[in-house]
This record gives sequence, structure tokens and C-alpha cells, in this order.
Amino acid sequence: MLKLNRIHHIAIICSDYEKSKHFYSDILGLKIIREVYREKRDSHKLDLEVGGQYQIELFSFPDPPARPSRPETAGLRHLAFEVDNIEAAVTHMHASGVSVEPVRIDEYTGKRFTFFADPDGLPIEFYER
Repeated sequence: MLKLNRIHHIAIICSDYEKSKHFYSDILGLKIIREVYREKRDSHKLDLEVGGQYQIELFSFPDPPARPSRPETAGLRHLAFEVDNIEAAVTHMHASGVSVEPVRIDEYTGKRFTFFADPDGLPIEFYER
């Protein structure tokens, strides 16, 4: 049987590199591991650390097509981050100028969660520990 160790990384393509870099590193507080500009592709690549465990690769490419989100389409639906305190996370996002949906309760686990969007509309979830 195949043994998977962990998620190695998640790749996200953004339309405005500086705006998304600010969102993921300054607002969400993800640690920048490495930043590269690939001249042949006219593309930035930013490697971000999440809680010392996972890595997000943020890419920019010239004129990427918009991501369809409504109605929902097949494929990756959203990115979820675990937080210790949902109220503190929501307060931080509001203070950073990010609109957050009302907190809901997962009917199966009893855990609280909420959604917001990155600068390109990618749905992101905070899920309370």
C-alpha cells in the first residue's frame, strides 16, 4: 500500500503578486521561506511556511484566467487553516480589512468555522481546533 507522509505543498496562482504576497505573509502571517523571480516565465514564486509544517507556493503568471467559484465547480474547493480561537482570528481579519462570513458550527464535529476570500476570491476557511 502507498504511504503518504504529509501534504508537501499547495500551489496557488494569483493575479496580483504584491497584493497576494501582502495578504498571505502580512495578514495571514505565513513565514516567507524563499522568493524567486523566474525571468523566462515572467513569474514570481513565493514559498510560505504554515505552522512549521506545510508549505504554500504562491505563483504569479501574466494574465491568468479567473477562477470559477459560483456555481461551485469540480476540483479543489477551498483551503482551510486550523486556528486556536475563531473570535481572535475573525477580529484580526476584520482589523486587516478582510470581510469574513458569520461563524458557523459544523453539525458533525461541533467545531466552529468561517470563510473569507483571498485577493483573487479563493475561498479560505478558518476551522477552530
